[in-house]
Formats: sequence, C-alpha cells, structure tokens
Amino acid sequence: MFMLSAYLSSPSLFLPSTGRRVPYSYPFSHVTLIRTVVVSKGVALSHLPCSSGPAQQQLAVTDIRDHDSVAVDLTFSAIKECLSDAELRAAVSLRIRTFYNFKQSFGVEDYKRYLIEREYEALKERIAGKWMTFKRVSCINVTIPVSPTFESFYELYSSCKVPYGGNEHIVVGTLDVNQCFGLADEIIGKKPEGSGSDLRRAYLSNLCVAKELHRNGLGYALVSNSKIVARQWGVTDLYVHVAKDNEAAQRLYDKCGFVYENEEPAWQARFLGRPQRFLLWFDLREENL
Repeated sequence: MFMLSAYLSSPSLFLPSTGRRVPYSYPFSHVTLIRTVVVSKGVALSHLPCSSGPAQQQLAVTDIRDHDSVAVDLTFSAIKECLSDAELRAAVSLRIRTFYNFKQSFGVEDYKRYLIEREYEALKERIAGKWMTFKRVSCINVTIPVSPTFESFYELYSSCKVPYGGNEHIVVGTLDVNQCFGLADEIIGKKPEGSGSDLRRAYLSNLCVAKELHRNGLGYALVSNSKIVARQWGVTDLYVHVAKDNEAAQRLYDKCGFVYENEEPAWQARFLGRPQRFLLWFDLREENL
C-alpha cells in the first residue's frame, strides 16, 4: 500500500506489482508500473444500485476464468482524482460496463445510455455537494495511455477514453470516496463514537477495474489512494461494503488491511434482492500511509 501521509514532505507510494516505490503527489499522482503485464478477463469487485430493464446486474462473481490474453505496457499509467466531466463520464461508463450484464435486445443501447447519464448526473451532484447527506465525495480513476493493444478491446476504448496531456488515455479502474453518515440501503459503521463522529467517517463505493486488466494491482492502488484522500479530509475510520460471496473483493480488502466489523441482516438482503453484505473497517489512525 502507499506508505505516506498527507503531512510528509517527500511522499512516495509502494506498488506491490513491481516491489518498487515511486514519487506520489495528490491529486495528480502518476503510478508508474515498470513492466509489461498480461491481462485477462476477471470479476467485478463492487456494484451499483439495482435497476430494472434489459440488463442484469453482475453481483458477487467469485471465479476467474481463463481467456485469451494480451500483453499491455502499463508504463506511465496515472491514478488521480477526476476533475473533468469527461473523466467522470468515462468512470461511470466503466462502472455500467462492469456491474451490469446486458442481454442483446431491442433498445439495449438506449438503456445503457440512460443508465450512464443517470449515474453520471448523480455522481456529479454528489461531488458538487448538492446531496445533503454527503459532505465530500471524490471519484478516483486509474488511466493508461491508448496503444495498439486496445484495438482488440474496442468497446472499452470507445466508452472509457479521455483526453490526457494532449493524448488519449483509457479509464481502466475507478472508485468513490464518500465522507458521509452512511450510504443508501447499507448498514452504518460504528466508529468513531462521540460528537461529530459522522464527519470523521468515510465509505468506499463503486470500486471496479476493467475485466481485461484484473490481477495487476490496480484495485489495490485505488484503495491505497483512497486512504490518502480520506486522511486529508480528517477521516479516521474508513469503511467498505462487500458481498458475502464475493471472495475476490474480500481478498483485496483483506490485503489492504480492512477487517470485519458487521454484516447486514439476512432479511434485509432478501428484501433488497441481493447477496448479503459484510461491512469492513480500516483504522486510518493506526497506519503511516
């Protein structure tokens, strides 16, 4: 994980995929992965709210199947906070692509566009502070430069590309950091206690990595970055919800230092028509990020 604090003068981050430490600066941090990796299709790590329509939400996939793979150079990849509408829209497109299974049917493309527009507007409003229950929200993306390799991933390229430094990048990972009392339809963290505790609690949501790039440490890097952002906000206790049968996500959060705190009642999961959730907790006061 990133071994730095917002208060250090010479911060750096540790990349588990390379075993190396590189300079880090928020919000425009560059994650340099000095290697070429093999990518393959994998599983989703989180989810968006359920919706009706010609799509089925992809929930709690725990197996990773072997597919044809291709080498991708991740040199000059970047991880940073979204600052433009294009970056936010690309992040939402990746989430819709990851968390929903669409059946080929009449009107499915229109429905995809509807979902993207709806989630984009909601995310934009939360970041702008228009939702009273959220004090701060940050959307963090991982991007990589466009290369000939992505000709075989046309759907990812066409829906998730963004301008970056005069060139084109592709958003391949994203998550939200939410400083708030709680998330809709989710159990609430117990820590910290006392007056003003709500302002010192934050939740991660909508973590996903493009299926073509799983198992390259990008999810780990996103979570580590989110800890830095949350600590800069004065957050002391960081939470994330994960489906009980999503073992891949549980392994990721365990590696990131999260521990079990609670789980939603089985009746609530049945009522909401989804797998039961665990609530995991990370103490930001106990670690030098």
